[in-house]
Amino acid sequence: MTGAATLRAVVVGTGFGCVTHVRALRAAGFDVVALVGRDRARTNRRAAMFGVGHPCGSLAEALELGDIDAVTIATPPHTHRALTLEAISAGKHVLCEKPLARDRAEAESMLQAAERAGVVHFLGTEFRFDAGQATLARAITSGLIGVPKMASVILNVPMLAGPAAEVPAWWSDTEAGGGWLGAHGSQIIDQVRVTLGEFAAVSASLTSIAGRAMTAENAFVVQFEMRSGAVGVLQSSAADWGPPIIVTRIAGTEGTAWIEGVGATVKVADQGGTRTVPVGNDLPTGAGEPLPVGFLETAYQQMTAHGLDFAPYRCLAEMFSARILGRDIPLDPMPATFEDGVAAMSVLDAIRQSAAERRWVTIS
Repeated sequence: MTGAATLRAVVVGTGFGCVTHVRALRAAGFDVVALVGRDRARTNRRAAMFGVGHPCGSLAEALELGDIDAVTIATPPHTHRALTLEAISAGKHVLCEKPLARDRAEAESMLQAAERAGVVHFLGTEFRFDAGQATLARAITSGLIGVPKMASVILNVPMLAGPAAEVPAWWSDTEAGGGWLGAHGSQIIDQVRVTLGEFAAVSASLTSIAGRAMTAENAFVVQFEMRSGAVGVLQSSAADWGPPIIVTRIAGTEGTAWIEGVGATVKVADQGGTRTVPVGNDLPTGAGEPLPVGFLETAYQQMTAHGLDFAPYRCLAEMFSARILGRDIPLDPMPATFEDGVAAMSVLDAIRQSAAERRWVTIS
């Protein structure tokens, strides 16, 4: 570690890694010293765009720079385990994107390695810190709607509907951990866990709406039961030609709470009427600087560059820094760790099993 206030980080991944990791880490006080990518020319170009001094072709090359405190991983899911274990074996703290791995077995091996090494391990579920989602979770856990009984989470968007909406090869491949369930489903599964507790069972369908060659899904419908007794539905597609549909709503024994769209406005309706829930002053706001001209080249990159995640990710990066430096952090919202990643992978595995076997699957 170079000093009490400056941590040196390596970012692995030149897509979302540049769009969000590099910028959020810097905003949280990290010195991003290296960017790692498979394509040397692209890595060189993007490192220059974002002012990262050392473009590298491998994590090993970046670690040879020395005096590195942390590694963040924003690469396809099938690469997460190997990169994470490489970083951990070098004694580095790790923040890895979701989904943590391709399945629970891989995720458990990553958690065990991190715990044995005693390093800080965070999962990139930044929307725990989103003003709207955090406010909704606080409203539910504080009892504003009584006992939660039913949840509806729907997001249908057209970003990948057209044939020209190019996605990386891995994203279309189930074996590489691709598809919309891992990309978006892992995020909302984490938020449901934060708000309602642990999943008990799921019944799911996975499908591909857009007419393109791919083994991974771009749409899913999941009916679920929670250990608390609450039930609900997760439904989403990235290839719906119509206008976007966005619903995040939880009904309880004494009222209903929901987020209006994707913003920070949370409302509660009950016998006393409808009111807006105040947003805590501790929740992050603001957007990052505009992306460099020429960075966005495909529809997939446009999809990952909406900007909604910058403020939450900056907050996550601040928590990452504080944990590394041994400082206390707020308990609400709590940042997700690899332990949460394992729990989420259990749900994702059960969803895939349910879709394949066409039955309810219990989550142990």
